[in-house]
Amino acid sequence: MKMRRLLFLTILALLPLLGFSQAKKPTIMVVPSDTWCIANGFTTKFETQGGKTDVPDYEKAVNGSQDLYNVITKIGELMSERGFPLQDLQASIKSVKTATAENEVTTSKTSGAGLAETPLEKLLSVAKADILMEVSWKVNESGPKKSVTYTLRGIDAYTNKQVAAAQGTGKPSFSAELPLLLEEAVIEKMDNFNSQLQAHFDDLFENGREVSVNVRIFDNGSGLSFEDDYNGDELTDVIDDWMAQNTQKGRYSLATATENILKFEQVRIPLYGSNGRALDTRQFGRQLAKFLQAPPYNIPVKIVAKGLGQVNLILGEK
Repeated sequence: MKMRRLLFLTILALLPLLGFSQAKKPTIMVVPSDTWCIANGFTTKFETQGGKTDVPDYEKAVNGSQDLYNVITKIGELMSERGFPLQDLQASIKSVKTATAENEVTTSKTSGAGLAETPLEKLLSVAKADILMEVSWKVNESGPKKSVTYTLRGIDAYTNKQVAAAQGTGKPSFSAELPLLLEEAVIEKMDNFNSQLQAHFDDLFENGREVSVNVRIFDNGSGLSFEDDYNGDELTDVIDDWMAQNTQKGRYSLATATENILKFEQVRIPLYGSNGRALDTRQFGRQLAKFLQAPPYNIPVKIVAKGLGQVNLILGEK
Protein backbone atom coordinates (compact mmCIF):
# COMPACT_ATOMS: atom_id res chain seq x y z
CA MET A 1 0.00 0.00 0.00
CA LYS A 2 2.84 2.38 0.88
CA MET A 3 4.53 1.64 -2.45
CA ARG A 4 1.33 2.42 -4.34
CA ARG A 5 0.89 5.66 -2.40
CA LEU A 6 4.51 6.63 -3.13
CA LEU A 7 4.06 5.87 -6.84
CA PHE A 8 0.85 7.90 -6.95
CA LEU A 9 2.50 10.90 -5.28
CA THR A 10 5.46 10.66 -7.66
CA ILE A 11 3.17 10.71 -10.71
CA LEU A 12 1.33 13.74 -9.31
CA ALA A 13 4.64 15.53 -8.82
CA LEU A 14 5.73 14.78 -12.37
CA LEU A 15 2.53 15.91 -14.08
CA PRO A 16 3.33 19.66 -13.90
CA LEU A 17 6.81 18.98 -15.27
CA LEU A 18 5.38 17.02 -18.16
CA GLY A 19 2.98 19.81 -19.00
CA PHE A 20 5.80 22.36 -18.67
CA SER A 21 8.02 20.49 -21.13
CA GLN A 22 5.18 20.15 -23.63
CA ALA A 23 4.58 23.91 -23.45
CA LYS A 24 8.16 24.64 -24.49
CA LYS A 25 7.76 23.64 -28.14
CA PRO A 26 8.10 26.59 -30.54
CA THR A 27 5.24 27.39 -32.91
CA ILE A 28 6.32 27.10 -36.55
CA MET A 29 4.93 28.35 -39.84
CA VAL A 30 6.20 26.77 -43.07
CA VAL A 31 6.71 29.30 -45.89
CA PRO A 32 8.39 29.24 -49.31
CA SER A 33 11.82 30.89 -49.35
CA ASP A 34 12.38 34.30 -50.92
CA THR A 35 14.53 32.78 -53.66
CA TRP A 36 11.81 30.24 -54.56
CA CYS A 37 9.15 32.97 -54.72
CA ILE A 38 11.33 35.18 -56.92
CA ALA A 39 12.32 32.31 -59.21
CA ASN A 40 8.66 31.39 -59.71
CA GLY A 41 7.33 34.92 -60.11
CA PHE A 42 5.39 35.04 -56.83
CA THR A 43 6.34 38.57 -55.75
CA THR A 44 4.74 41.96 -55.26
CA LYS A 45 6.01 45.53 -55.16
CA PHE A 46 6.43 47.15 -51.76
CA GLU A 47 7.04 50.86 -51.39
CA THR A 48 9.84 51.94 -49.08
CA GLN A 49 11.47 55.30 -48.48
CA GLY A 50 14.12 54.35 -51.01
CA GLY A 51 11.64 53.37 -53.72
CA LYS A 52 9.94 50.08 -54.64
CA THR A 53 11.30 46.61 -53.99
CA ASP A 54 10.13 43.07 -54.79
CA VAL A 55 8.96 41.04 -51.79
CA PRO A 56 7.42 37.54 -51.66
CA ASP A 57 3.68 37.37 -52.25
CA TYR A 58 2.63 34.34 -50.20
CA GLU A 59 -1.03 34.65 -51.14
CA LYS A 60 -0.18 34.52 -54.82
CA ALA A 61 2.16 31.58 -54.17
CA VAL A 62 -0.26 29.37 -52.22
CA ASN A 63 -3.05 30.07 -54.70
CA GLY A 64 -0.87 29.62 -57.77
CA SER A 65 1.26 26.56 -56.98
CA GLN A 66 -0.16 23.14 -56.17
CA ASP A 67 3.42 21.93 -55.65
CA LEU A 68 3.92 24.51 -52.90
CA TYR A 69 0.69 23.44 -51.22
CA ASN A 70 1.81 19.79 -51.34
CA VAL A 71 5.29 20.61 -50.02
CA ILE A 72 3.99 22.71 -47.13
CA THR A 73 1.50 19.97 -46.26
CA LYS A 74 4.22 17.30 -46.23
CA ILE A 75 6.69 19.39 -44.19
CA GLY A 76 3.89 20.21 -41.78
CA GLU A 77 3.07 16.53 -41.44
CA LEU A 78 6.70 15.67 -40.64
CA MET A 79 6.92 18.45 -38.05
CA SER A 80 3.61 17.54 -36.45
CA GLU A 81 4.75 13.92 -36.07
CA ARG A 82 7.66 15.27 -34.01
CA GLY A 83 5.44 17.30 -31.72
CA PHE A 84 5.97 20.79 -33.15
CA PRO A 85 2.78 22.92 -33.29
CA LEU A 86 2.19 24.58 -36.64
CA GLN A 87 0.56 27.77 -37.87
CA ASP A 88 -1.15 27.28 -41.23
CA LEU A 89 0.12 29.74 -43.85
CA GLN A 90 -3.08 29.81 -45.90
CA ALA A 91 -5.28 30.35 -42.83
CA SER A 92 -2.98 33.11 -41.58
CA ILE A 93 -3.18 34.89 -44.94
CA LYS A 94 -6.98 34.85 -44.72
CA SER A 95 -6.77 36.29 -41.19
CA VAL A 96 -4.60 39.14 -42.43
CA LYS A 97 -7.16 40.01 -45.11
CA THR A 98 -10.05 40.11 -42.64
CA ALA A 99 -8.22 41.78 -39.74
CA THR A 100 -9.35 45.32 -39.03
CA ALA A 101 -6.93 46.08 -36.21
CA GLU A 102 -3.90 46.11 -38.51
CA ASN A 103 -3.76 48.78 -41.22
CA GLU A 104 -1.16 49.09 -43.95
CA VAL A 105 -0.01 52.37 -42.44
CA THR A 106 -0.68 53.37 -38.85
CA THR A 107 -0.76 57.16 -38.41
CA SER A 108 -0.93 59.59 -35.56
CA LYS A 109 -4.36 61.21 -35.24
CA THR A 110 -2.82 64.68 -35.18
CA SER A 111 0.76 64.68 -36.43
CA GLY A 112 0.42 62.16 -39.27
CA ALA A 113 3.47 60.12 -38.21
CA GLY A 114 3.37 56.73 -39.92
CA LEU A 115 5.03 53.34 -39.97
CA ALA A 116 4.58 50.96 -42.92
CA GLU A 117 4.73 47.19 -42.57
CA THR A 118 5.88 44.75 -45.22
CA PRO A 119 3.47 41.93 -46.19
CA LEU A 120 5.60 39.50 -44.15
CA GLU A 121 5.52 41.72 -41.06
CA LYS A 122 1.73 41.98 -41.30
CA LEU A 123 1.48 38.21 -41.69
CA LEU A 124 3.67 37.60 -38.64
CA SER A 125 1.65 40.07 -36.59
CA VAL A 126 -1.40 37.87 -37.12
CA ALA A 127 0.19 34.39 -37.12
CA LYS A 128 2.58 35.06 -34.20
CA ALA A 129 4.75 32.05 -35.06
CA ASP A 130 8.03 31.77 -33.14
CA ILE A 131 9.94 30.40 -36.10
CA LEU A 132 9.54 30.59 -39.87
CA MET A 133 10.54 27.39 -41.61
CA GLU A 134 11.66 28.42 -45.09
CA VAL A 135 11.65 25.72 -47.74
CA SER A 136 12.92 25.69 -51.31
CA TRP A 137 13.40 22.76 -53.65
CA LYS A 138 14.27 21.69 -57.17
CA VAL A 139 13.28 18.47 -58.92
CA ASN A 140 16.15 16.71 -60.75
CA GLU A 141 15.47 14.24 -63.57
CA SER A 142 17.81 11.48 -64.70
CA GLY A 143 16.07 9.23 -67.20
CA PRO A 144 13.00 7.71 -65.59
CA LYS A 145 14.24 8.56 -62.09
CA LYS A 146 13.75 11.77 -60.14
CA SER A 147 15.25 13.29 -57.03
CA VAL A 148 14.78 16.48 -55.01
CA THR A 149 17.42 18.98 -53.96
CA TYR A 150 16.11 20.95 -50.99
CA THR A 151 17.03 23.64 -48.48
CA LEU A 152 15.37 24.17 -45.11
CA ARG A 153 16.06 27.23 -42.97
CA GLY A 154 14.68 27.97 -39.52
CA ILE A 155 14.34 31.74 -39.06
CA ASP A 156 13.57 33.42 -35.75
CA ALA A 157 10.42 35.38 -36.62
CA TYR A 158 11.28 38.15 -34.15
CA THR A 159 14.90 38.82 -35.17
CA ASN A 160 15.05 37.37 -38.71
CA LYS A 161 18.17 35.44 -37.66
CA GLN A 162 18.83 31.91 -38.94
CA VAL A 163 18.67 29.40 -36.09
CA ALA A 164 18.61 26.06 -37.97
CA ALA A 165 19.46 24.72 -41.40
CA ALA A 166 19.45 21.53 -43.46
CA GLN A 167 20.04 20.85 -47.12
CA GLY A 168 20.77 17.95 -49.43
CA THR A 169 19.65 15.84 -52.37
CA GLY A 170 17.59 12.70 -52.08
CA LYS A 171 18.38 9.43 -53.79
CA PRO A 172 17.00 8.97 -57.32
CA SER A 173 13.58 7.34 -57.27
CA PHE A 174 10.98 6.15 -59.75
CA SER A 175 8.35 8.00 -57.76
CA ALA A 176 6.75 10.96 -59.52
CA GLU A 177 5.08 12.36 -56.38
CA LEU A 178 6.86 15.50 -55.13
CA PRO A 179 5.82 15.09 -51.47
CA LEU A 180 7.21 11.53 -51.43
CA LEU A 181 10.46 12.61 -53.09
CA LEU A 182 10.82 15.41 -50.55
CA GLU A 183 10.11 13.14 -47.60
CA GLU A 184 12.72 10.65 -48.82
CA ALA A 185 15.23 13.48 -49.17
CA VAL A 186 14.75 15.23 -45.81
CA ILE A 187 13.84 12.38 -43.47
CA GLU A 188 17.43 11.60 -42.43
CA LYS A 189 18.17 15.21 -41.44
CA MET A 190 14.80 16.20 -40.02
CA ASP A 191 15.52 15.16 -36.43
CA ASN A 192 18.80 17.09 -36.36
CA PHE A 193 17.05 20.13 -37.84
CA ASN A 194 14.36 19.95 -35.17
CA SER A 195 17.03 19.61 -32.48
CA GLN A 196 18.51 22.90 -33.66
CA LEU A 197 15.09 24.54 -33.49
CA GLN A 198 14.46 23.20 -30.00
CA ALA A 199 17.90 24.30 -28.76
CA HIS A 200 17.16 27.83 -29.94
CA PHE A 201 13.77 27.85 -28.27
CA ASP A 202 15.26 26.51 -25.03
CA ASP A 203 17.69 29.45 -25.10
CA LEU A 204 14.75 31.84 -25.55
CA PHE A 205 13.00 30.25 -22.61
CA GLU A 206 16.08 30.61 -20.42
CA ASN A 207 17.38 34.00 -21.57
CA GLY A 208 14.33 35.69 -23.09
CA ARG A 209 13.19 36.57 -26.58
CA GLU A 210 15.25 39.19 -28.41
CA VAL A 211 13.32 42.27 -29.59
CA SER A 212 13.88 45.99 -30.08
CA VAL A 213 12.08 48.90 -28.41
CA ASN A 214 12.20 52.44 -29.78
CA VAL A 215 10.94 55.37 -27.73
CA ARG A 216 10.47 58.68 -29.54
CA ILE A 217 8.87 62.07 -28.93
CA PHE A 218 6.33 63.58 -31.29
CA ASP A 219 7.53 66.77 -32.92
CA ASN A 220 4.36 68.65 -32.03
CA GLY A 221 5.73 71.52 -29.98
CA SER A 222 4.82 69.93 -26.62
CA GLY A 223 8.26 70.70 -25.20
CA LEU A 224 8.61 67.13 -23.89
CA SER A 225 12.20 65.84 -23.75
CA PHE A 226 14.01 62.77 -22.44
CA GLU A 227 16.12 65.23 -20.45
CA ASP A 228 13.07 66.32 -18.41
CA ASP A 229 13.50 65.87 -14.66
CA TYR A 230 11.23 63.65 -12.54
CA ASN A 231 12.07 63.55 -8.84
CA GLY A 232 15.75 64.08 -9.54
CA ASP A 233 16.01 61.62 -12.46
CA GLU A 234 15.98 62.44 -16.16
CA LEU A 235 13.24 60.69 -18.16
CA THR A 236 15.96 58.72 -19.98
CA ASP A 237 17.13 57.26 -16.66
CA VAL A 238 13.56 56.54 -15.56
CA ILE A 239 12.92 54.47 -18.71
CA ASP A 240 16.36 52.85 -18.52
CA ASP A 241 15.70 51.72 -14.94
CA TRP A 242 12.30 50.30 -15.98
CA MET A 243 13.97 48.27 -18.73
CA ALA A 244 16.56 46.90 -16.27
CA GLN A 245 13.79 45.72 -13.94
CA ASN A 246 11.47 44.21 -16.57
CA THR A 247 13.75 42.49 -19.09
CA GLN A 248 14.85 38.87 -18.69
CA LYS A 249 17.91 38.89 -16.42
CA GLY A 250 18.21 42.63 -17.09
CA ARG A 251 19.56 42.01 -20.58
CA TYR A 252 19.27 44.85 -23.11
CA SER A 253 21.38 47.54 -24.75
CA LEU A 254 20.62 51.26 -24.92
CA ALA A 255 22.10 51.88 -28.38
CA THR A 256 20.93 55.48 -28.88
CA ALA A 257 20.02 58.14 -26.31
CA THR A 258 19.26 61.72 -27.35
CA GLU A 259 16.77 64.29 -26.10
CA ASN A 260 14.18 62.95 -28.60
CA ILE A 261 15.10 59.31 -29.30
CA LEU A 262 15.86 56.22 -27.22
CA LYS A 263 16.71 53.00 -29.06
CA PHE A 264 16.90 49.79 -27.05
CA GLU A 265 18.39 46.81 -28.91
CA GLN A 266 18.98 43.16 -27.97
CA VAL A 267 16.12 43.53 -25.50
CA ARG A 268 15.40 40.15 -23.93
CA ILE A 269 11.76 39.85 -22.86
CA PRO A 270 10.25 36.85 -21.05
CA LEU A 271 8.34 34.36 -23.19
CA TYR A 272 5.51 34.42 -20.64
CA GLY A 273 4.12 37.22 -18.51
CA SER A 274 3.33 37.09 -14.81
CA ASN A 275 -0.17 35.81 -15.69
CA GLY A 276 1.34 32.78 -17.45
CA ARG A 277 0.23 33.92 -20.90
CA ALA A 278 2.60 34.31 -23.84
CA LEU A 279 4.20 37.76 -23.96
CA ASP A 280 4.93 39.45 -27.28
CA THR A 281 6.77 42.66 -28.13
CA ARG A 282 3.68 44.86 -28.32
CA GLN A 283 2.45 43.66 -24.92
CA PHE A 284 5.88 44.37 -23.43
CA GLY A 285 5.77 47.87 -24.92
CA ARG A 286 2.26 48.32 -23.54
CA GLN A 287 3.57 47.64 -20.04
CA LEU A 288 6.12 50.44 -20.45
CA ALA A 289 3.41 52.71 -21.89
CA LYS A 290 1.17 52.13 -18.85
CA PHE A 291 4.08 52.95 -16.57
CA LEU A 292 4.68 56.28 -18.34
CA GLN A 293 0.98 57.15 -18.52
CA ALA A 294 0.61 56.78 -14.74
CA PRO A 295 1.56 59.43 -12.14
CA PRO A 296 3.94 61.13 -11.64
CA TYR A 297 4.75 61.09 -15.39
CA ASN A 298 1.26 61.33 -16.96
CA ILE A 299 2.73 61.16 -20.46
CA PRO A 300 0.43 60.30 -23.40
CA VAL A 301 1.87 57.35 -25.33
CA LYS A 302 1.05 55.93 -28.75
CA ILE A 303 2.10 52.31 -29.39
CA VAL A 304 3.02 51.24 -32.93
CA ALA A 305 4.16 47.64 -33.47
CA LYS A 306 6.21 46.71 -36.51
CA GLY A 307 6.03 43.01 -37.24
CA LEU A 308 6.71 40.81 -34.23
CA GLY A 309 10.14 41.99 -33.13
CA GLN A 310 9.84 45.76 -32.86
CA VAL A 311 7.63 48.13 -30.94
CA ASN A 312 7.69 51.93 -31.13
CA LEU A 313 6.44 54.08 -28.28
CA ILE A 314 5.77 57.65 -29.35
CA LEU A 315 5.46 60.05 -26.44
CA GLY A 316 3.49 63.28 -26.39
CA GLU A 317 0.16 62.33 -28.00
CA LYS A 318 -2.10 59.44 -28.90
